[in-house]
Amino acid sequence: MKKNVVIVGLGLMGGSMAMAIHKYTDCAVYGWNRTRAVAEQAVQDGVLDGLAGENEIANADYLIISLYPQSTVDFLLEHMPRMKKGAIIVDLVGVKRFMQDHLEQAAVQAGVHFIGGHPMAGKEFSGYAFADADLFRDASMILVPNASSPLWAVDEMDGFFMGLGFARVVRCSAEQHDHMIAFTSQLAHVVSSAYIKSPEALRHNGYSAGSYKDLTRVAKLNEQMWTELFLRNAEPLVQEIDEIIRHLTDYRDAIANGQEERLCNLLREGRERKESIG
Repeated sequence: MKKNVVIVGLGLMGGSMAMAIHKYTDCAVYGWNRTRAVAEQAVQDGVLDGLAGENEIANADYLIISLYPQSTVDFLLEHMPRMKKGAIIVDLVGVKRFMQDHLEQAAVQAGVHFIGGHPMAGKEFSGYAFADADLFRDASMILVPNASSPLWAVDEMDGFFMGLGFARVVRCSAEQHDHMIAFTSQLAHVVSSAYIKSPEALRHNGYSAGSYKDLTRVAKLNEQMWTELFLRNAEPLVQEIDEIIRHLTDYRDAIANGQEERLCNLLREGRERKESIG
């Protein structure tokens, strides 16, 4: 059955989601963006069937929202009471406990089904100009159910996202999501941002290859968005920062003290851990 889908926020993630839905489904896709010109460009590009106003939002079967955390909460609290009963909302924000704490009960009261979502895909660039219908090809999609999202709604969105090219859908709690993302994503951005601040970075040309490029790629980030994401997930992220500081201290001390055997053991442990987990 053809669905009416509204995409709120047409940056890299929302724009790519709109493109994927347009390419791989027969859904009608409408879009809203804070900068209206971006949404108008998406209509001109044929990505959207039209702009999303109050009527389109009120009649959406699915609403997929890709704004910063607090902006997502503000937008949904304003619009959920006017959406039709049974509509499914999926946010694409990179933290989940914050979203669930602010939106779960409001969704129940509004009679809509809110599901936390997080596509494990991205680029070091942001904005609609870099959106791609195949950004999610072979990626993982995380879904985080709560009291407002019955099993049938989660199953329905599972199938929907698989149809957009995702390789698999992972379901978990908000707490599990935030602890894992603190390690797999947020810590990597912190480390990359800190690493690039060495004075030697100014002189790297001619001395750098794949290792440098791999470790510095995500330092080119959107600082406003990542600041909000880090602070909304502070406790798990600080735990991971403390953990890596502890391990770095082990390496530092072994090198500073000329402890060859200890250093070799530390490096072997790291290699074996990587080999065991892929």
